[in-house]
Amino acid sequence: MTTLQVNGRAQQLDVDPSTPVLWALRDSLGLTGTKFGCGAALCGACTVHLDGQAIRSCVTPISAAEGKKITTVEAITGGTDRVGKAVHAAWVKHDVAQCGYCQSGQIMSATAFLKSLPRGKQPSADDIDGAMAGNVCRCGTYARIRAAVADAARTLA
Repeated sequence: MTTLQVNGRAQQLDVDPSTPVLWALRDSLGLTGTKFGCGAALCGACTVHLDGQAIRSCVTPISAAEGKKITTVEAITGGTDRVGKAVHAAWVKHDVAQCGYCQSGQIMSATAFLKSLPRGKQPSADDIDGAMAGNVCRCGTYARIRAAVADAARTLA
């Protein structure tokens, strides 16, 4: 039995310790906002936060997450997370999503990035591109993603 802290709640799971966090979230806990993309940590669709850091849940075993806080897109966009709310609002304002498949991972990476900045710091386009480089958008909405992240940063300043 493994205990995970997911979105502020302790969750008991009876799964193999090598099970990727992605499948524990989706299959065992029904949190389907986190997407399976490549299974090799290359696309970013599966991004969640582990103790506040953006990680690829498709290659992270639950044994590495035990005793740490996992935060998913459901908590970031639907809860009281100030930065997550700003990112989500900017995503809608800039009409970022096209097919939408990568968006939960994009939002998770953008939120972790903005939380890592000193309060009030406005990131450059290069800063944003560097922070978001591990997330692939097959629809190519990178300019809208950059604009949304910059807009969220201004909102949070």
